[in-house]
Amino acid sequence: MAHASLTPTPMSAPCPGVPVVLALDLGTTTGWALQAADGLITSGTVSFRPSRYDGGGMRYLRFRGWLEQLAHDAGAITAIHFEEVRRHVGTDAAHVYGGLLATLTSWAETAGVAYQGVPVGTIKRHATGKGNANKDAMMAAARARGFSPADDNEADAIAILLWALETRGGVQ
Repeated sequence: MAHASLTPTPMSAPCPGVPVVLALDLGTTTGWALQAADGLITSGTVSFRPSRYDGGGMRYLRFRGWLEQLAHDAGAITAIHFEEVRRHVGTDAAHVYGGLLATLTSWAETAGVAYQGVPVGTIKRHATGKGNANKDAMMAAARARGFSPADDNEADAIAILLWALETRGGVQ
């Protein structure tokens, strides 16, 4: 069973007709941030750590189920932006990221949702002004914008969402 935490953070007045945008920091503990159709931004983390009795694919089935439930609860997701990691410190982290990415992109293709990877340096530079900012700096940047991230995964997801909203997905 996936464990989730969420922190509702109303950052603006409701704006009917606002696109539903999801931002993800993929990993065993996935950070997420969502702008709902009413303009409310909500964020949190969800754990896809397998139990000792799980088969190798269970984390990905749980991730897909979580995406489906989120889309059901939030309404039609317009776009998904995720942290595009090109280098991992460990082999296991790379495998988990690759599996989550494959699950995400196949789900988005099936659901007809646009998706885009955002380079790590782009996210960090937008949030802190420094392309190689550390975890503490990312947490501080999220707090400075009025959020209360539980960890660096949630802070990264918030930064991705703010980048997507403020640059219109990199157009500006």
